[in-house]
Order: sequence, then C-alpha cells, then structure tokens
Amino acid sequence: MTFDFLLDPNIGFVLLIGGVVLAILALFMPGTGLLEIGALFALVLAGYTLANLPLNVWAVVLFFVGIIPFILALIWRGSRRGLIALLISLVMLVIGSIFAFRSPRGGSAVNPVLAVLVTGGSAGLLWFMARKSIDAAIQRPSHDYDRLVGMIGEARTDIRGQGAVYVGGEEWTATCAEYVPAGTPVRVLRRKGLFLEVEPVKKEE
Repeated sequence: MTFDFLLDPNIGFVLLIGGVVLAILALFMPGTGLLEIGALFALVLAGYTLANLPLNVWAVVLFFVGIIPFILALIWRGSRRGLIALLISLVMLVIGSIFAFRSPRGGSAVNPVLAVLVTGGSAGLLWFMARKSIDAAIQRPSHDYDRLVGMIGEARTDIRGQGAVYVGGEEWTATCAEYVPAGTPVRVLRRKGLFLEVEPVKKEE
C-alpha cells in the first residue's frame, strides 16, 4: 500500500525523466556522488512503476536502446561526438518515457501538459549544460594547457576515480587511480582532452 502512488503513470514518467536528467548532469558535474545516487534511486522507483502498469513495448524498447548512445557519451565525454551521442540519447529516452505507459486506447497515459512542461524544462537545462561544454571544447584547445603538466593544484571534491581539481587558476575534471579526499594537494601527470590525470602529493614532498 505504501507504494500505491507509484502506480500513477505520471509519477512514473517524472521519475524516469528525473533519473535520466540526474544521470546526465552527473556527466557534467562529477565527483560528488549525490547526482549518481539520486539518479539510481529515481530509476529504481520508476522500474517499480514500469513493472506494474500496462506498457507500450516499442516505447520501453526505445528507452532502453537510448541507453546505448548514453554509454557512448560516457566513453567520449569531453568531445563533440560525445555531446552528439548525448543529445541522441536524450531524444530517445524522452520519447520512450512519454509513451512507455499505455492508455486504454494504446497511446500515452501521461498527462500531455505534464509531458510538455517536464520535457521542455529538462531539455532546456540539459541543452544549456551541453552548450557550456561545447563552448569549452571549442575554446580550450586554443590555449596551451599542456603547461599544466607537473603543476600542483588542489582537489575541490573527493576524487573516487573522477572528481574536480583546481589548478592553474581554473577548475578541471580530473581522474586518479587512487582515492583522493577533497582539499588534498595534487600533481598533474598528464592531460587527456578536457580531463587531467592527477596524483596526490605526498607529505614529504
């Protein structure tokens, strides 16, 4: 009885879109872990709704196929083709989530006004984030960022595989083979596109 509210297709739709948006935002703002946890929680609840309501199979298939370009966007993150893959994934995931829940007539059971408001707001937010990344991808190569190699900076967030560091007067997304707590001095080992590979600076150094 506690989860009866999840048997509303509108709730399921919002959870699906919310999970997708949080997962994509985690691409742009890595390191905190909160967005990833929120995305997982929303998608698990949406899965409960999917399992208990009539579905349009083609839309569910489209939604899950849309995960493939999302994975490619993760692999190619920081590049233009990664952004293109992300936009393709977003379109497939949104269409799939809108029509996933079947009405008695076979169409979408989601309120059309809610669908327009939620998808419009989500698309606007994600497009803004994508444009910021495109601008960064266009502008950064014109500078000599290889000079950052060897510099000492500071971890702005906990780095668990990936996080944020401040070095050379700018904040960067960084990767590290080991866990680095926020506030730890780090040294830049190399630059990989728009990402830095770092290591913690030992106290004796």
